[in-house]
Amino acid sequence: MTPLPQDPASGWSLDPAYGWSLDPAVARLLDGALTDDPAAPGLRLDRLPADPFAVLGPTPDGHGLVVHVPGAQRVQAVNDDTAQDLTRVSPGADVFAGPLVPYYRLRIEWPAGVVEEREDPYRFGPVLGEIDEHLIGEGSHRRLWEALGAHLTTHESVAGLHVAVWAPHARRAALVGGFNSWNPTAHPLRPRGATGVWELFVPGLGEGTVYKYALTGPDGERLPLKADPVGFGAELPPATGSVVRPLGQHRWTTASAAARQADGQPADAQAAGRNAADQPMSIYEVHLGSWRRADGGRPLSYVELGEELVDYVADLGFTHLEVMPVSEHPFAGSWGYQPVGLFAPTSRHGTPREFAQFVDRAHARGLGVLADWVPGHFPTDAHGLGRFDGTALYEHRDPREGHHPDWQTLIYNYGRPEVRNLLVSNALYWLEEYRLDGLRVDAVASMIYRDYSRQDGEWIPNADGGRENYEAIEFLRHTNAVVRDLHPHAAMIAEESTAFPGVTGPAEHGGLGFGYKWNLGWMNDSLDYFGRDPLFRRYHHDQLTFGLTYAFSERFVLPISHDEVVHGKGSLYGRMPGTHADKLGAVKAFLAYMWGHPGKKLLFMGQEFGQPAEWNHDAALDWGVLADPGHRGIQHVVRDLNRLHREQPALHRYDADPRGFQWLLVDAADDQVFAWLRRGAPGDPHVVVVLNLAPVPRTGYRVAFPVPGRWREALNTDAAVYGGGDRGNRGAIDTEPVPQGTEAQSALLTLAPVSAVYFVEDLS
Repeated sequence: MTPLPQDPASGWSLDPAYGWSLDPAVARLLDGALTDDPAAPGLRLDRLPADPFAVLGPTPDGHGLVVHVPGAQRVQAVNDDTAQDLTRVSPGADVFAGPLVPYYRLRIEWPAGVVEEREDPYRFGPVLGEIDEHLIGEGSHRRLWEALGAHLTTHESVAGLHVAVWAPHARRAALVGGFNSWNPTAHPLRPRGATGVWELFVPGLGEGTVYKYALTGPDGERLPLKADPVGFGAELPPATGSVVRPLGQHRWTTASAAARQADGQPADAQAAGRNAADQPMSIYEVHLGSWRRADGGRPLSYVELGEELVDYVADLGFTHLEVMPVSEHPFAGSWGYQPVGLFAPTSRHGTPREFAQFVDRAHARGLGVLADWVPGHFPTDAHGLGRFDGTALYEHRDPREGHHPDWQTLIYNYGRPEVRNLLVSNALYWLEEYRLDGLRVDAVASMIYRDYSRQDGEWIPNADGGRENYEAIEFLRHTNAVVRDLHPHAAMIAEESTAFPGVTGPAEHGGLGFGYKWNLGWMNDSLDYFGRDPLFRRYHHDQLTFGLTYAFSERFVLPISHDEVVHGKGSLYGRMPGTHADKLGAVKAFLAYMWGHPGKKLLFMGQEFGQPAEWNHDAALDWGVLADPGHRGIQHVVRDLNRLHREQPALHRYDADPRGFQWLLVDAADDQVFAWLRRGAPGDPHVVVVLNLAPVPRTGYRVAFPVPGRWREALNTDAAVYGGGDRGNRGAIDTEPVPQGTEAQSALLTLAPVSAVYFVEDLS
């Protein structure tokens, strides 16, 4: 084809017989982009305006049409009545122009004679509305995922894909993928003014489309192709593309309290009660990729996990299942704690629809589902958020604020409204789209302190010269307030390792507003005590008593998490001293101590049967050890502890209230015996927990009881059914009017070595 002839007065024209010429403004823009390099003739799109709609599609005067179709041999604008040839504007250019055909489609002839008919993305108007623009601009769009990301939709009566991405400092933005041979000139996006958002509606693209964004930085630098920050699906790593996945496709058979409230319906009583401070909460923490493996060593799918894992956890009596981060992450060795796809359930186990099915199945078995959430940092992978539009957009520019020295990651800029908005809406996304019952927020301490893991001179003080990160603190308060407002029954749980005051206190009183906080002090002291040789535990008696001095200062979760069974720490079983039998007995005693202690419970997978080896994320748990009756005994203890925890209100009603706890024996350091009372509401049976952590039996050992009468021996970790020596109290004891401590009655007990006994008041 020959280039369009020039008409100095009116721009380019095809033929005087058409009575048409190209809009002069568009002609001038095309003139400025034509190259005069004989080695590379054609059109330089990077010389065109940032808004491709200034040139492509119908011209502003309503008479002409300009289209860009890389690689086309011939292009026609067609409708049901007309087929109008478009003319290549210059040799070597893939830009074609001609008179406008109403309601046109493009008929494209490719090399080798292949002919395709398709819609032109540049004939369609914007999709985002003014309200979306306004809320995005001020950083207050609570449902940001409905505006940004890739959405299958019907726009102007045509089905296709709408994409929108925030990149305010980019000179240009384009959508790329296999559908356009990853050509960054094929589908440039439309800028949406001051919001910094770029969007485009692309007809014909559907579910499963792999895509990325091609961005040009403010200095003209062509950036690495970026995955969608609000993408709902992702390729299987190590591939890094985003994948178009529709939302809301799963037909839920159960309804969480959060979802019902979002729908304006009454909260489901069971779901609402799961997370309440006065209800039982025992959490099974799991890494989905290494809980169990299928034949051939592959990880289980979401569908398989929905059957096998959910049934296993429910049968053991746990109330909640907590999954380590399921957001897409490039490096499996990060266990999900360095996510790139915040809105995409990892493709390692299946599709988002199948993840929703997994959650639904858990709810059907009465389990709450929690997920670890990581708003503290993100990895430096080229396709991720780092220097997203050529600037420090999501992170701080100064590495003293924006770089995490421990994990070699980048830290979010919580002072930027749009960044806060992304993270807040991401929390809501998991609660609403997947009906999760709560989020465990990772590494809170690293967020709230500017000097976290930094030496002097490596951090920037706040405006008052202190170490607190005011912006991060305000972000956490705001997130918790929004979640509480929209989903008051959702559990927001902080992994916070310092003595920051009021983590679970209300924001209006200076707190952070979390529902629960991990009690890492309890965890460290308890594991250290139990890991010692019993001969020397008497010298560390306070490690099991000190925690009660602050046990009710926050609403606590007692965590034995994945962090305690990796990196050379060994498993719970491996930490215990002595022979195999000693270790088995100590694990059972430890778990009984944990379940009897005030606070909600969290146990990492494998510890419920005493896995000997520490956790390996590349392999399944060592299920073969269950052939040993001793390991099966630990599993049986956990099942019965969970049953008692649910059945006895005294063991959970006042977990965060000093009314629910009283020491009965606190100072028997030489004997290594502890006894305490768990108290419920009036009318609830009392529960007394007695530990003998010495390696010798105690017979005729007098312990105070709070009220006279018969007390049922509800659990004894030395029972034969648990693989123990069956040394106990023959099922029950009767108190005697013999004062002991502050109580008027007591009983003589038989206590096996390194064991725990639960006594429940008999009210019959």
